[in-house]
Amino acid sequence: MKREIISYSQNIRVALWGRLPSCVGRSLRYLTEKYSVAIAGGDLQLLNGRWYITHSGLLKIAHRQRCASIKTSLQKSLSDATESRWVFRATVYPTARSKGFVGYGDADPTNVSSLVHGAEMRVAETRAVNRALRKAYGIGVCSVEELAAFSGSSNSSRSYERSTTPPSSNGANHSNGQPRLKDKLCLLIRQHNLDSTQVKAYAAEFCGTETLRGASRELVEAFIAQLEKEAREDRNRLVCKLNSFSRPVEVPS
Repeated sequence: MKREIISYSQNIRVALWGRLPSCVGRSLRYLTEKYSVAIAGGDLQLLNGRWYITHSGLLKIAHRQRCASIKTSLQKSLSDATESRWVFRATVYPTARSKGFVGYGDADPTNVSSLVHGAEMRVAETRAVNRALRKAYGIGVCSVEELAAFSGSSNSSRSYERSTTPPSSNGANHSNGQPRLKDKLCLLIRQHNLDSTQVKAYAAEFCGTETLRGASRELVEAFIAQLEKEAREDRNRLVCKLNSFSRPVEVPS
């Protein structure tokens, strides 16, 4: 199998319009050269000045390394369905003769985003697989799904653009009983009288993508939760932050 080579120059063009702090840029170079991961492919996410690998990025690395198999099992003695608390054990076998690398993942309503309550079992399994994969292939970078504030459902790989698909012909404005992300964000902007253009620019930087449409669903969910928290705690401070995303007006000489 021919390995796809991802260059640092490709990643740096995608990341934050090429305006990365030197330390973040050096980290990106290391991850790119060592693991051949691509921002455009959804393998990496920049959160609060640090790079995190995604579930899809880990699976791509495993596929390139010809991973033999991945097995998961529910740890019933540690789980409690009535409390929506789940614990999974995952074992990654890099080769057919490998003894395997084990990772555990847990999830309950207290350590996942409120936006994905009800999907704790899937989050727990994903976390277990991620940890086992990171052990198997010596990846010291934490995965996005392991973070409580950013953990998403099994549909987290969907982009913001696909999550804002127009409603069906019956006029429904929900998916599986949940409001669409675009509607949530628009409602939040109206409630707190925020500038939509500035909010979108802030969201793009938060998600580490050139535009909001290029962000994964789980990151958009995390951004909405963060924006709501900032608006509720101190709207004036949030408005000042958003003003920094305004494009400067060019004054003719």
